[in-house]
Amino acid sequence: MIGWFAIVQVVVATVVGVAAIAAGLAGRRPGDVTVGGMALVLLLLIAQVVIAVVAPLVGNAPAGSPIEFWAYLIGALLIPPLAVFWALVERSRWSTVIMGIAALSVAVMVWRMNVIWTTPAL
Repeated sequence: MIGWFAIVQVVVATVVGVAAIAAGLAGRRPGDVTVGGMALVLLLLIAQVVIAVVAPLVGNAPAGSPIEFWAYLIGALLIPPLAVFWALVERSRWSTVIMGIAALSVAVMVWRMNVIWTTPAL
């Protein structure tokens, strides 16, 4: 996995998460900015799937457990659509906060995937 891409993903997910939490605490319902931010997080995760498939073919295989890496990646891919779906169904300020928490959890998962990719398994 490319280190700078993981950093970009973590920063984007963190900014989206903080913005959504701030919007929810300010009393705003899910809007274009928060839903669009989660869509951006999902697009970056889809790009990461492509990188994770292509990287081993060019000689950059994960140093850690591939099963753990793919479990995190599949889990991270499920979080944004589920969070947005639930937020749009409920349409409350707290669902916007939950979307923010989901984005922050994706940031943590992406960082863990980066660690798995770069750190050899014991």
